[in-house]
Amino acid sequence: MATALLRRAGMEINAKRVQRLWREEGLRVPRRQRKRARLGKSENGTQRLSAERVNHVWSYDFVMDQTEDGRRLKWLPICDEFSRELVALEVERRMEATDVIRILDEAVIARGCVPEYIRSDNGPEFVALAVQQWIEQRGFKTLYIKPGSPWQNAYSESFNSRFRDEFLNREAFASVLEAKVLGKEHQQRHNHERPHSSLKYQTPVEFAQRSLAAASATAARLRPSRRPTNPQLKPRKPTKTLTASGSKFGGRPNLRVP
Repeated sequence: MATALLRRAGMEINAKRVQRLWREEGLRVPRRQRKRARLGKSENGTQRLSAERVNHVWSYDFVMDQTEDGRRLKWLPICDEFSRELVALEVERRMEATDVIRILDEAVIARGCVPEYIRSDNGPEFVALAVQQWIEQRGFKTLYIKPGSPWQNAYSESFNSRFRDEFLNREAFASVLEAKVLGKEHQQRHNHERPHSSLKYQTPVEFAQRSLAAASATAARLRPSRRPTNPQLKPRKPTKTLTASGSKFGGRPNLRVP
């Protein structure tokens, strides 16, 4: 990650040198985690239904923090699982089902579309009847993971872990307002400046734009072509066919015997 950021800034530097300097300065190196052989049986987990395009699956979960006076902060990030975009990032002292609906509605308006699915755990704010009804009215579906299986919401869990390491653990918030302002700056930086190794070191916005452009080009190639019409050409009038009797209607000719 550090090597990719330095190269994007225009520096020509070797990855091994960056790693050596990283270790000499005592910077934190993420530990490798052992992969799980099986991640549950829920049909709504990320391994059973993974995102295949932009706005296919969104996911969200709460992240807890506090201000300098020890009072609670409740963050709600919403992520696009395919492009890794941070669709929304809101914070309040407390959040209920009505707040979840408001944040989702603002995200849909800002995005200009709704996702096909939204994945979450079985928290009371997410499974509330009002939230389910609102989601159904807007035309997308819920994916509730199996209780006690947070790994089935893998993208949200991965983002929340990095969100805490890269933002929450580095900032001290004096108030909710300050948390909101810094949160918007982090959302902008995450979407437009931070490269992701899973996206071939593109930013989420760059990856989303290229994916949408490729999808549009594919759809245009598959669309059946229509023959161009010349507005100067007038349609031909149908010709009348006459029978032996001189009538335009069919039937036997009317012959008279002298």
